Amino acid sequence: MNEKGIIFNIQKYAVHDGPGIRTTVFLKGCPLQCRWCHNPESQKSEIEPANGFRVRQFLTDTPVSAEEEENIGQIVSAAEMMKEIEKDILFFDESGGGVTFSGGEPLMQPEFLAALLSACKAKEIHTAVDTCGHVPWKSFEKIYAKTDLFLYDLKLMNDADHVKYTGVSNRLILENLMKLTKAGKKIRVRVPLIPGITDTRKNLDGLADFLTSSKEIHHIDLLPYNFLSSSKYTKLNQPNQLGHLEVQSEEFLGEIKQHFENSGFIVNVGG
Repeated sequence: MNEKGIIFNIQKYAVHDGPGIRTTVFLKGCPLQCRWCHNPESQKSEIEPANGFRVRQFLTDTPVSAEEEENIGQIVSAAEMMKEIEKDILFFDESGGGVTFSGGEPLMQPEFLAALLSACKAKEIHTAVDTCGHVPWKSFEKIYAKTDLFLYDLKLMNDADHVKYTGVSNRLILENLMKLTKAGKKIRVRVPLIPGITDTRKNLDGLADFLTSSKEIHHIDLLPYNFLSSSKYTKLNQPNQLGHLEVQSEEFLGEIKQHFENSGFIVNVGG
């Protein structure tokens, strides 16, 4: 429990990051640079200046210095993190919830994540890992036996488009997903619906065809676009590469939901 990692947020009473009421822990660092990223402050692996972000103390029993309060990211030990998680066990038990490790990409800190998952397993706390999948398979090998549920992001099936909009190829992502299915892990695929990019009929058809071929994936979460993160880019002195996109209508989201249901999937709009 001496392993340490960098977190940048904790969300209590989350209901969109897996079953039941959950505590979502956000780990810093991501191998992707999605143009629509809702947490651009997560992308860098290191602690960085807040630049106007509202920064708060995450662990109520772990004092931080005035200097640390001016930063995005906080170094914590697995033991400190578990002390905070255990405060919510009653809510987990009553709702069938648990802990979700998100980011960024939590598997960018595999040793820290593995320590947290082991500690949760010892306390019989349900665990979910929200991942983009673009990490070495050896990182998955460290944690998949300790993880109850994977929330696995799939964005674009065309590899050139994937490189254009996220900065990396999708090949490793798809390979790791197939390996997880063969390992018999419970997986919910999450599809961020970005107007004109990931929500096109061509891309959705490609996703449906690929997932149908796996025969092991049954649940899909459709994540509607929102623009609530746009102000973050200004504070980070980063350009908002997508600009302002129109939020999808309920009717359009219903059509996409029906599209995947027609392919035999159980579909949820939202996390």
